[in-house]
Amino acid sequence: MAIIGIDLGTTNSLAAVWRNGNCELIPNAAGVFLTPSAVSVDENGSILVGRAAKDRLISHPKHTAARFKCYMGTDKVFHLGEQAFTPEELSSFVLRSLKEDAETYLGEKVTEAVISVPAYFAEPQRAATKRAGQLAGLKVERLVNEPTAAAMSAHIAEGNQDKVCLVFDFGGGTLDVSLVERFESVVSVTAVSGDNHLGGTDFDQMIAKAFCAETGICFEQLSTQKQELLVRQAETCKMALTVREPVIMAVDDGELSASLPLSNDWLIRACAPLFHRMRAPIQQVLTDAGIPLDEVDEFVMVGGSSHMPSVQGYLSRLLHKEPNVDTHPDTAIALGTGICAGMKARVPELKTFVLTDVCPFTLGVGVADPVDPDGLLMSPIIERNCVLPSSKEEVYYPAYKNQKKVCVRIFQGENLHCADNIYLGSIDMDVYGPKPDSLQTPQEDDFPKPIRVRFTYDINGLLEVEVINGVGKRASLVIKKRDMSPQEVESRLKELSALKLHPREQERPRALIARAERLYAATIGNTRHQLTHLLHWYQNILNQQDALLIVKASSKMEKMLDELESFIDVGGFSNFSCFPDGEELEDDTL
Repeated sequence: MAIIGIDLGTTNSLAAVWRNGNCELIPNAAGVFLTPSAVSVDENGSILVGRAAKDRLISHPKHTAARFKCYMGTDKVFHLGEQAFTPEELSSFVLRSLKEDAETYLGEKVTEAVISVPAYFAEPQRAATKRAGQLAGLKVERLVNEPTAAAMSAHIAEGNQDKVCLVFDFGGGTLDVSLVERFESVVSVTAVSGDNHLGGTDFDQMIAKAFCAETGICFEQLSTQKQELLVRQAETCKMALTVREPVIMAVDDGELSASLPLSNDWLIRACAPLFHRMRAPIQQVLTDAGIPLDEVDEFVMVGGSSHMPSVQGYLSRLLHKEPNVDTHPDTAIALGTGICAGMKARVPELKTFVLTDVCPFTLGVGVADPVDPDGLLMSPIIERNCVLPSSKEEVYYPAYKNQKKVCVRIFQGENLHCADNIYLGSIDMDVYGPKPDSLQTPQEDDFPKPIRVRFTYDINGLLEVEVINGVGKRASLVIKKRDMSPQEVESRLKELSALKLHPREQERPRALIARAERLYAATIGNTRHQLTHLLHWYQNILNQQDALLIVKASSKMEKMLDELESFIDVGGFSNFSCFPDGEELEDDTL
């Protein structure tokens, strides 16, 4: 049984596998590598994943969810129609779809995966990712940081060249920055930083709102569907600016009429707060690593949002260094996870490779705050960017005289006050241990006995905390990315069993229908009539259940939608457009 690597992204996800001495990307049912990280529930209660679900964000916004990775490890609940799902449950549908694609491609069962996560994911988010894998029927022992995976991919692609690299991983929902040193067969992460709430989708939102602000439209007063249409159009314009400029963003739905030329300079001005947020993680990484910028050999950009010329230009001016974007930004992380999966499977070609990672957040305990008796201050034991595995010990003393017990509270985070960090667990310990009957309390002249606390943290995210009191009594606690118990998994799988993923052979027709419905929602007039006839024709073919006929009709349907989409706007209310300046379509084009 194969072990695969999975890049579980905010916008798109994809899988890879190491076999026959190479890392291969795994195509989905549509024959492409990128699967949109979107989930929808159709009118029959079935689950749609990928392109079909993404297109239903406009036509069926109340039954569809995307960008749920941003909420991993939180209590947020997504309501899709009458069904309610947690972020990890929605992620599990995407993972299950990738798993089934891999089984079809490889011709064997897939039961284990290495999944990438943003380097700046904290413990609750990593635990949620692992639970999503469990719900998808995957054993997930190893999570790999996304920039680490990208660095591994680049290292092998470039023939194991020795370099110090600054990896800027800018995806749909998160930003990770890492300083990576590559030497011979060793890839070592020196420092990481990031922003879990900065990505391409933030640009889409800000472009849409800036467009409204400059054209006199109140974004907040638009309906949810029109907001989603406008954000989708902003995304289309953003992508168009990667190949040409200016582009015209326009709206004309009978009630609203506005247009605006967009350029990369306009985008930088409109999204200035987002660009400014990119500086802090870069500065933090260089400071933590103790490496000046002029000692960085290569500046590598990965992640879908790194395609943006405005981002490339801004960073090249900031760093005085041209970025390397030749590492296939969209697939570098997935290829890296495939390599890590091969290393976990101990394939002969990768036996000599060593991958070291770092602890992304500080781990410590709470100590008494002399200013606030009710508060605790963070006392670091394993600080961020310590190389893993790591084992460190600190010595503490009781907070007051004649104290009988201590509660060692364990936290993760960088803030001085423990209340602002993430609580992971606690251990209660007697200060002196069992006493003889003749001595029920310690004598006042007793010297305070030390409490030793040792943290041991491994590369798979397992933290062991051991506490030893002054008379040698020990207590320990293992804090790990909490797996769901077999009973929990079985119970939730039974609940989800009624929500079947569409069979793989039905994914292309469902995606085409969802695409046509999305175009229908975005247009009016004659174009809608054409789409109605096209949908009726295609549905009649599907109802005949002739496999060969369906394949031929699907190819024709796809071609007709491509032609239609090339002539009409695809992201607006009824007449949004995103085309080069001066190329507006005439009214009689269609």
